[in-house]
Amino acid sequence: MYLLPTNFGPLNAKVEVLAVALVLFALVLLCVTRLLPRINRVLDERADRTEGALERAGAIRAAASDENAAAQAVLAEARRDAAHIRQAAREEGTALIAAAREDGLRERDALLADGQARIAAQRAAAEAELRLTVPDLASELASRIVGERIPSPTPSA
Repeated sequence: MYLLPTNFGPLNAKVEVLAVALVLFALVLLCVTRLLPRINRVLDERADRTEGALERAGAIRAAASDENAAAQAVLAEARRDAAHIRQAAREEGTALIAAAREDGLRERDALLADGQARIAAQRAAAEAELRLTVPDLASELASRIVGERIPSPTPSA
């Protein structure tokens, strides 16, 4: 018995061949009908997961973008605050330098005035001492030149 006769065609179909073909078709159909819903379900779950992951990724990107914008705003505010602090420190430093310069100038002027007063006092003391000793020195010098003792004149007061 042959399963496939040599003169097989659509018009010369034999019942045994059609029965075998029908059984095989039923088995294939049964397999496909049982597997196809599972395959479709797996594909649907995969699509849902993929789309859900994409949506979650989009939400995470949006949240990250919002946080980045907030961080940039905080950084900009911090930079502005730092600039204000630097400017205030610069102004305070300038004021402190000016105050220190004024104090230094006052101290210099005081030291100069004190030094000039000391010099004037020492000059006056030196002049007074010289006025007392000049007549004695002059008489001693004249005595050496003349060769005789010359009395020193008494200073007139």
